[in-house]
Amino acid sequence: MVGLPVAGLSAWLLARTWHGRPVRYTVAEVFMVAGTLPWLWMILTPSRDTPRRVSLVPLRDLVTAAPADLVVQIGGNLLVFAALGFLLPIRFAARVPAVLAVAATVSITVETLQYVLDLGRVSSVDDVLLNAAGAGLAALCSRNWWRARWYDRRAASVDAEPA
Repeated sequence: MVGLPVAGLSAWLLARTWHGRPVRYTVAEVFMVAGTLPWLWMILTPSRDTPRRVSLVPLRDLVTAAPADLVVQIGGNLLVFAALGFLLPIRFAARVPAVLAVAATVSITVETLQYVLDLGRVSSVDDVLLNAAGAGLAALCSRNWWRARWYDRRAASVDAEPA
C-alpha cells in the first residue's frame, strides 16, 4: 500500500515526460512492475525453516496440504502475477495464451532461482501452474479494456484491404 502513491507519481511523471505516447502504456508498465515486485520480493526472501526441495508431481503439494495452508497457497500463488496478467494485454495487446506463457516462463525462472539460491523454499510445479492460472484469470478480468483494441485493429485491417 505504501508503494501505490510512489507508483502513481512515477506513472504521472513518466506520462508527462513521454509526449505522444499513450498514457495507458505508462500506467500499465508502472503498475505491472509495482504490482509484481512485492510478491517476487516475498518469494525470493530466504526462509530457513525448511531445506530446499523440488516437487515435480502436479497437485501433490495441494492435495497433501492442510486446509488453512491450502487457502494461503492457492490464494497467494494466484495473486503473484495477477498485476502482470491484468495489465500485459492492455500494454502489449497480448492475448490470454501469451499471458499464460509469459507468466509460466517467469514463474519457472523464480522457482529455479529459489532452488539454485538455496532459499529454504519448496520449488513446486504447483506454484508454476497457479501463478500462470492467476495471470490468465487476471487477463480475463481486464478483457473489456483490451478486447476493444483487438476489435479495432481487426476492423482497420479489413477496411484497408482492397476490394
